[in-house]
Amino acid sequence: MARWDEILSLPVQNPPSLEFSAADLVWSKVEGWRDNIDRVALIPYARVDDFVRGESSNKDCPSRFHVEARRKRPLEMAYKPKVDGILEYILYWCSFGPDDHRKGGIVRPSRTNYVPKKNNAGRPNTKRGCTCHFIVKRLIAEPSVALIIYNQDKHVDKKGLPCHGPQDKKAAGTRAMFAPYISEDLRLRVLSLLYVGVSVETIMQRHNESVERQGGPTNRDDLLTHRYVRRQERSIRRSTYELDADDAISIDMWVESHQSHVFFYEQFSDSEPFTLGIQTEWQLQQMIRFGNRSLVASDSRFGTNKLKYPIHSLLVFDSDNKAIPVAWIIAPAFGSTETHRWMRALYNRVFAKDPSWKLAGFIVDDPLADVLAIRDVFQCSVLLCFWRLRHAWHKNLVKRCQETEMRVEMARQLGQAVDNICRGDGNVNLFQSFMDDFVEAHHFMDYFKAAWYPRIGSWTAALKNLPLASQETCAALEFYHNQLRLRLLNEDNTSAYQRADWLVDKLGTTVHAFFWLDEYSEKEDFSRYRKDEWASGLTSWRNALKIPDSDVTLEGECAKVTSQTLRDKVHIVWNPGSVFSLCDCKWADMGYLCEHVFKVIKVCRERGSALPSISLFQYKRALLEMLRCPPHDSVIRDHAISLAVFVQKQLSTLIDEGSSNITDKSQSIRVISENQGGDLIEERNCLNENSLSSSDGHNCMDMSETPGRITENLGGNLTDMAVKPNGFCNETDTENCGKMDVDRPSTRSSTRRLLHVEEGASNGFLLENGKRDSISKTTGVVNAPPPDGNDPAGFKG
Repeated sequence: MARWDEILSLPVQNPPSLEFSAADLVWSKVEGWRDNIDRVALIPYARVDDFVRGESSNKDCPSRFHVEARRKRPLEMAYKPKVDGILEYILYWCSFGPDDHRKGGIVRPSRTNYVPKKNNAGRPNTKRGCTCHFIVKRLIAEPSVALIIYNQDKHVDKKGLPCHGPQDKKAAGTRAMFAPYISEDLRLRVLSLLYVGVSVETIMQRHNESVERQGGPTNRDDLLTHRYVRRQERSIRRSTYELDADDAISIDMWVESHQSHVFFYEQFSDSEPFTLGIQTEWQLQQMIRFGNRSLVASDSRFGTNKLKYPIHSLLVFDSDNKAIPVAWIIAPAFGSTETHRWMRALYNRVFAKDPSWKLAGFIVDDPLADVLAIRDVFQCSVLLCFWRLRHAWHKNLVKRCQETEMRVEMARQLGQAVDNICRGDGNVNLFQSFMDDFVEAHHFMDYFKAAWYPRIGSWTAALKNLPLASQETCAALEFYHNQLRLRLLNEDNTSAYQRADWLVDKLGTTVHAFFWLDEYSEKEDFSRYRKDEWASGLTSWRNALKIPDSDVTLEGECAKVTSQTLRDKVHIVWNPGSVFSLCDCKWADMGYLCEHVFKVIKVCRERGSALPSISLFQYKRALLEMLRCPPHDSVIRDHAISLAVFVQKQLSTLIDEGSSNITDKSQSIRVISENQGGDLIEERNCLNENSLSSSDGHNCMDMSETPGRITENLGGNLTDMAVKPNGFCNETDTENCGKMDVDRPSTRSSTRRLLHVEEGASNGFLLENGKRDSISKTTGVVNAPPPDGNDPAGFKG
């Protein structure tokens, strides 16, 4: 028992990398069987596969480990809790052993019936008597922990000589120099290309060309064979989604054969609806990579009218702020509110892989989403994106209202209603007035009253109570929604849409392959074989950044934007400066926000003809509320003061670096703080002791008079705004901006403010250029964003 006491007292090691090897662990020596000394370590049981993959990726001796023996106690078997009891025993052995098929090699007695191949040229390269192996034990005392016993960690034969890899001189010129199998990345690449329709010959041609460019094979992946690719293609061609005539039984069979892809599964019962959560290993890696200290968005209702069960997608944003699906949840529409259990299962799966993973914010697109469950599971704030509402209204205005002038006016009033509600100046009565004003547009009004008016109350409450995500988030979600529509709903036989097993199979194969290839760096090599489903590229927001200002002309109630592909064509944008703008391009006719609308919004804000985004307004309002109503706690008050100082310095530096309109006039900003021993008044110069001259020539004001004044950098020009208690005032109205009394803190505040996750995410700290703000791993706070010229209210509002 002393041995087990020593083992159970060891720390459970969980390296932060996605894969890890024996070199990343600290090994302990304990007394083993027959007076031997065992090298042991404890890791989370959920990370055994990560250890196996990491150990197989040894650069000095690449290999692959297979399960040589396994014993598992049946779940229904009763057992007595014992300190040395074992739930599961797995023996992993290097795939170059334990048998030795080389000349004079030793084959185990149980393998004496082996019949040599007619052409055994490849056999010596696969079994060379390697003795490297390790044991994994899952203990009854600690089921969540795996005990690893790794005594034979050298890739040598029984004579103690290297038997494969670069150190084995006899392996030179053979496949024993490399790992016995191709890497997981190459396997996914081959499968993805086959799923999207690329031929075997094309895959092999591109692969051989890349090997020739690098001067010959350097690893196992370079030895990819035509036979392997052809065998994978044949397997895909012969597979079928309909594993059983009964849809429910077919789903059960799929889940049984894809355990590693399922993080939650609930069959239909009297108390619980059917729910299936799908997440592949690649999706898990993307969620950890792009979701850590960042945002996760929800597309909750795809396929409600066409599919048997709608798809709930969870998305993260890559370096280009494009949405990547990291999980798919399939459940009936009436069961969409039962989210707490599958969210907890998903979080536990991610946390087991990376205990330091922390979410900064969760974006929902449904006003009835279970906000309390999200906050309880992910411990972050919740933001709202109304892209689905705007998309539906836009699409149906184009479809049901043929008169352009009426369509434009209806879109304008809908946009004003949403804007006023988000700014706290309106309620549901605005939509009642809208329906009264446009009674003659009966086609659209019939749709609006039937589909949206019953839900308008919940949307109004959500728009008032939840902070809004940025417009770039809307563009990313719209782009993903269109991609998923093209890649999923393209079957000739539409009756398949009413089977859940078809949906599960299509998501896990073809759809997953398309999104994997979107992140594949060498996908351009196959661009000539693309179909409509492979449509990729940048979002409308990113495309708008490529349009020069000279291509935009504002003419009264509309704007004209020159096409970037056909220079002789001009697109007309009505209601310029609003997210409810209408454009005559094809993308806008489908109900999406196009790059022309985003570009016009940007130009209007630069010229001062449009208010800043709602998300930025909410961010500024939150800062004002913190200063106008300081909490009673002195520490929080000090943090509120320090945040105001930090934001002012950030924006000052931003404008000082990005603007050519900096004057030499200096004007100081007074920040009042107090120590317990007395008053301390600290003078800070605006813009590094230089005053700001805005686009219309006005200077920046004293912060003690207009503490809510924030200057926004939009494309290099400056729109100088001051914040009123009820909104914004422009430069000429600064006398009417109310003064603010600040409670004096008890300690001197620091210029660097640490925001709690709840505050930071609610204010939308996700930057336009893809940078993610850091969150302290130990305190769970968000560092305020650096002065790099990004909109602090979201991607960029």
